[in-house]
Amino acid sequence: MATKTRIAVIGVGHLGQHHARILAAMPEADLVAVVDTKPDRAAEIATKYATAALTDHSSLIGHVDAVSIATPTVSHVDIALPFIETGAAVLVEKPMAASLADADRLVAAAEARGTLLAVGHTERFNPAVAAAVPLVSSPRFIEIHRLGTFPERSLDIDVIFDLMIHDLDILLAVVGSEVDSVEAIGVNVLTPRVDIANARLRFASGCIANVTASRISRDRVRKARFFQHDSYVSIDYAAQELEVYRLVAQNGGRPAIQGGPVEVASDEPLRRELADFVDAVRNRRQPAVTGHAGRAALALATRVAEVM
Repeated sequence: MATKTRIAVIGVGHLGQHHARILAAMPEADLVAVVDTKPDRAAEIATKYATAALTDHSSLIGHVDAVSIATPTVSHVDIALPFIETGAAVLVEKPMAASLADADRLVAAAEARGTLLAVGHTERFNPAVAAAVPLVSSPRFIEIHRLGTFPERSLDIDVIFDLMIHDLDILLAVVGSEVDSVEAIGVNVLTPRVDIANARLRFASGCIANVTASRISRDRVRKARFFQHDSYVSIDYAAQELEVYRLVAQNGGRPAIQGGPVEVASDEPLRRELADFVDAVRNRRQPAVTGHAGRAALALATRVAEVM
């Protein structure tokens, strides 16, 4: 594709404004418009990034190569489907839909039309995660904590679908095994939705993962630890830090533990995600996180929510 990719951002609230910022600066992309149901907000972001401001996405259908959708989850399917059906590539923020039935509609439409569908599981693009994934093989136990302070956004969904789903997606990608059983507990503290949750997942491989997500914590903690037969891998998502320790044989004696911090080139995960999306559009390849992957993460999150 010689010309720039014509792209619009639909929903420029807390997260969507950053989609607009990054795409406006991307040489391969032409940010043709930002859309928001609040006219003042659309105008503010459009002025900031020298593009058009719209309050209705309908006029863009058939006139863009791609869209990035960062609206409330319940609106994803209705916004995305017309673009998919007219051949535009779609990146939809996680969770990809409000229900598995809606997720299936998006995946089926994309496959029928041959349209690219990507899901915004940004943590997959965290440099520390990208560096860690090749080092994790046949993990036996995984411990993940994703704790945050109370937000002013995404309160329309449980913390499972807001925060925990990031880690469920990573677990599915790394463990590479079916989930045999799920135990979970959730508590609604400050909202009618679940604000803190813990899930214990048993995979067919024998691996067990213990995952905690909270949006009512005093401190912000985002860490994952992977324990396997001969090594230990630790990720600090927020700091983008990675540590790896291995058992090393010592000439017949007790094995020694060697390792420490691994150098990671810091970068903005969302920038990497959007770069992957635009490159996938331009080179007609699958994105790193496909519609099927997004659907699998949503299915596991739904399963966790259902056993509470």
